[in-house]
Amino acid sequence: MAPAKTAKPKPKPAEGVSRKAGREATRRRGAGTLQAPIEIAGRRVRRGERLQFELPMAQLYTQTPLDMTVEVIHGRWQGPVLLVCAAIHGDELNGIEVIRRLRTLPALDRIRGTLVLVPIVNMFGFLNQSRYLPDRRDLNRGFPGSETGSVAARAADVFFRTIVSRCTHVIDLHTAAVNRENLPQVRAALDQPGVEEMARGFAIPVIVNSGLIDRSLRAEAGRMGIPVITYEAGEALRLHENAIVAGVRGVTNVMRTLDMLPARRGSAARAEPYVANSTSWFRSPADGLFRPLARLGAHVKKGETLGVVSAPFSSDDTVLAAPFEGIVICVSRLPLVNEGDALFHLARFVAASDVQGEIVSHDSDIAGDPLYEIETVDNIETIDPEPAPR
Repeated sequence: MAPAKTAKPKPKPAEGVSRKAGREATRRRGAGTLQAPIEIAGRRVRRGERLQFELPMAQLYTQTPLDMTVEVIHGRWQGPVLLVCAAIHGDELNGIEVIRRLRTLPALDRIRGTLVLVPIVNMFGFLNQSRYLPDRRDLNRGFPGSETGSVAARAADVFFRTIVSRCTHVIDLHTAAVNRENLPQVRAALDQPGVEEMARGFAIPVIVNSGLIDRSLRAEAGRMGIPVITYEAGEALRLHENAIVAGVRGVTNVMRTLDMLPARRGSAARAEPYVANSTSWFRSPADGLFRPLARLGAHVKKGETLGVVSAPFSSDDTVLAAPFEGIVICVSRLPLVNEGDALFHLARFVAASDVQGEIVSHDSDIAGDPLYEIETVDNIETIDPEPAPR
C-alpha cells in the first residue's frame, strides 16, 4: 500500500507582517512603484482617483466663458502621463466620440500612469460648428500661445502651459477639413524620439511620415521632448462609426504599447502598419461637377481613373487620371469644383497593393468589433407620432 502523501505546510508570513500587508507587497513587486499625487492645472489628483473639472480658457466680449472640460484618471502605479485630446478644430467631431467611449472602458480602472482626457479643446469652434476661434485663427497654428495675445493665443497658452506640458505623450484626434473625408491614418514625424513606437503601436494600416508644421501642437510639444501622434479619420461635422471604433482601439493599443494597460489575452489581430514617406494632392484641371470614382483606401495605378469633372452646360467630361501609383487617403466630398481645387490626396508606398489588402482586412475586423455602434433601429424605442388634428 502506497504511503499517504503528506500535505506541505503553507508558508507563513514573515514575523510582524500581516497577510494583507504581504499581499500588498506582492502586488507592489508585480506592478511597480506606487504613484505620488499629480498636479494638473492647479488640481491635485491622488493615486487611484478620477477627477473631472472645468478649466477657464478665455472669455468673449459678452462675458461668456470658454471653459474646457478636463478629466484626469490617475492610476495607482507609476507610468506615462498620456494626453488624448480632440476638437482643436471645433468642427471635427469623431475625436469627441472616441474620447466619450474611451472614458467608459472598465480597463481604465487598472491603468498604470495617468490618462488625461480633453474631448473639446476649442469650445468656441464646437459651439459654432467652426474650425476656427472668434478671431478666425487656427488654434493648431498658435502654439505655444501667449498670455497677452488674441483669444486663440490665450487659449493655446492655457492648454499648452497647464495641460500639455504636464504630459509625457500625446495623441491628438482630428478629421479632414469640411467637405473632405480622410481614410483612418496616423500622421507622425517618425524621426522624433518616442514617436515611431506610438505610431506603430496605434496599429492601423496607414502611417504618414509627415514633417512638423511650425506652431502646431506636434511641433511645439516635440520641442519639449513630448512625442505626439495625430489620428486623422473621417469628415468634419460628421460621425463616422468605422473611424470612431478604429480610434478607440488605436488609443488603447498605444496604452498597451506604453505599458499603461495589460496586454490583450489571446492572440488578438492587429493591423500591420505601412509607412508612406510622401503624399501629393491631385487638383482639378477643370471647373464643373466632380464625381469621384476611386474610393478611400483604394490602390490606384498610374493612369487609372480617379474620377470625372463634367461641365454643367455641355457634354464635356474631363477624366481625372492618377499621376502615380498610390493609395487614396483623402477625397473631396463637394461636387462643385473650380480648377485647382484639391480632390484627392494620394500616398506613395513601396507595396501599395499590400496596403490595400491590409486596409480591407482592418475594416472587416473593425465591423466585427464589440465596440461597433451599440445603437440599432431594433433596440431604440419607437415613439408614435402625435395624431394629426382633425
